[in-house]
Amino acid sequence: MKTLKISLFIALMVAFASCSTVKVVTDLDKTHDFSNYKTYSFLGWQDDSDKIINDLDRKRLRDAFNHEFKSRGLEFVKENGDMAVSLFIVVDQKTSTTAYTDYYGSGGYGYGYGYGRYRGGWGGGHTTTTYSESDYLEGTLVMDVFDAQSKDQVWQAIATGTVTENPEKRDTSIPKTIAALMKEFPVAPME
Repeated sequence: MKTLKISLFIALMVAFASCSTVKVVTDLDKTHDFSNYKTYSFLGWQDDSDKIINDLDRKRLRDAFNHEFKSRGLEFVKENGDMAVSLFIVVDQKTSTTAYTDYYGSGGYGYGYGYGRYRGGWGGGHTTTTYSESDYLEGTLVMDVFDAQSKDQVWQAIATGTVTENPEKRDTSIPKTIAALMKEFPVAPME
């Protein structure tokens, strides 16, 4: 079971390789001034969801988040940062149904009335609709940001995408996923 979870997470992160397939939803406390933050700390993984990833992917995630925060002028501190960040991973099995319809028409003879003259025609045909189902995995990465002083949640980002396996692309897919997740963060990257 542990091996399955590890491979599912690896596939989840690879699935996010193309940011166009990642759906990101964010929410924030609009009354909060994010420009006051200079440091951040990592609270950890909610519900120990990091247990489904290996050490290499944990490092890739940490490096990708560090890069995104550093590009925004925020410095990582081990404890007591201005912001506290937590992460959570979920993988769900889904089923997709696709329908394809073929139309086969034929002609023939018939009758009818038209404007001032006789019209004829006969039509017929049939259709065949084929359904196919495919199972797939949908992965979700949730990032919660809290104000360290008030302990209030001030921002959340949720990235969701289809899980596919391609372990060769993890070095580029994980940073792209984190960049997509951080795109709407209230502090923009510095030029």
